[in-house]
Amino acid sequence: MDNTPPDVPASAHLAAQPLTRTVLEIDSYVAGLGWDRPAQLFALVDTARLRVEEPGLAERLDLDETAEEGLTPVEQDELPPGVPLDEFLATIAWPDAVAGCALTLERLMLPPSVEGAVPEGLSESELTRWVSEHPQRQEVRLTVAVLRDGARESAVRRREKDSDTEVLTGPDLVPGLARALAATFEE
Repeated sequence: MDNTPPDVPASAHLAAQPLTRTVLEIDSYVAGLGWDRPAQLFALVDTARLRVEEPGLAERLDLDETAEEGLTPVEQDELPPGVPLDEFLATIAWPDAVAGCALTLERLMLPPSVEGAVPEGLSESELTRWVSEHPQRQEVRLTVAVLRDGARESAVRRREKDSDTEVLTGPDLVPGLARALAATFEE
């Protein structure tokens, strides 16, 4: 019998690793909220530990004894507007009870075949404008998660193929963001 909550996508049921299941669960949750949203940060906590140490929160999150073991994402407050992401992440210090964290954000991406066509010497704002006007740009939502032990996982969802079955996963899809999130656990 499958005890996974019904709002978890079918692809998450098939994922072998708890971190992959968690990333897919977060991706599906955020997808349900729609596009054109600000970045969202999640603390990742051990589900069994959460049930023992925070039974009230576990109850509010509907984590009864039949809930799947692994990681539970806990959505954090909105990121402060106008603060660059790297500066914001540098201010985070997680308590010991947090096993990891995840971040979702939307970006424009270009296919690798376009890399050689990027004009040299563009400022950051000029590059952003150039990418946003490029005919091969793709809108994507990135979900990146890291654990204290160094494990990483990512999911990429393209807006043009907005389906749980079309989400690409892998540990090294967004290495720069994964490094920035991992740095929030360094002392």
